[in-house]
Amino acid sequence: MLSYYWFIFLILIISILLGIFILIFSKLIHPKKKTGEKLLPYECGVDPETKTEDRYSIRYYLIALLFIIFEVETVFLFPWAVLYEKLALFGFIEMFIFLGILIVGYFYIWKTGALKYGGE
Repeated sequence: MLSYYWFIFLILIISILLGIFILIFSKLIHPKKKTGEKLLPYECGVDPETKTEDRYSIRYYLIALLFIIFEVETVFLFPWAVLYEKLALFGFIEMFIFLGILIVGYFYIWKTGALKYGGE
């Protein structure tokens, strides 16, 4: 039974060796001379307007976190859609409860102002 896993083991070993090789090779060929231009933060060719040490508003992280949460919730809709006919009425009611909780959560964060960003 274990003889079937030799190919997976071989791919694992090759990927580990390739990763190590790429790290060592890039370390050997990268330019060692650092100039003032290379030490500046890169913003699509535009000179930076602020210092890189400036703090970001917590709202940026909050909106990013809310986006991820609602995106993950939509992933749960896919298995339901695939098994819709098998789940029948129970699955239909269950999904309405799930979507209802999502909608209540969305309106809550909307009313508390969590989605306002910047000077709005």
